[in-house]
This record gives sequence, C-alpha cells and structure tokens, in this order.
Amino acid sequence: MSQIDRLVEYVGENRWEMLTDLAFAIAWVTIVSVLFDVVDGPQWAYYLFMFSGVLAYFLLYGMSEAAIERE
Repeated sequence: MSQIDRLVEYVGENRWEMLTDLAFAIAWVTIVSVLFDVVDGPQWAYYLFMFSGVLAYFLLYGMSEAAIERE
C-alpha cells in the first residue's frame, strides 16, 4: 500500500473528526480575533487566549472520549 493510499484511507475514516477539529479551530480563532479587535487588549493576552484554545480543545476531546468510554 502506497503512502497516498494510506492517506486517502485515513482521511476517509476520519473525515468528520477532522472537519469538527477544523470548525473548532476556525471558531476559536475568529472569536478571539473579534474580541481583541473590539477590546484592543495587550498582545500577550491575545497569545494567551490563542494558547488556551489548544488547552480547551484537548480538554473537550478528553471529556468526550471519557464520556464515550463510559457508555
């Protein structure tokens, strides 16, 4: 099996998860960008909010995986 075939298979199996991840990232960056355009906060706080999006994603992902395992 070639690399391309493996990539196509992986994307086919994980299509909805990848779209959900992309939607979360786009929504988070949009919300933080709009918020900091309105508030005109400091640059370090902007980066802190962006990094907290990474933490929020993994927390959300971990909680959903734990909920699925309990069922």
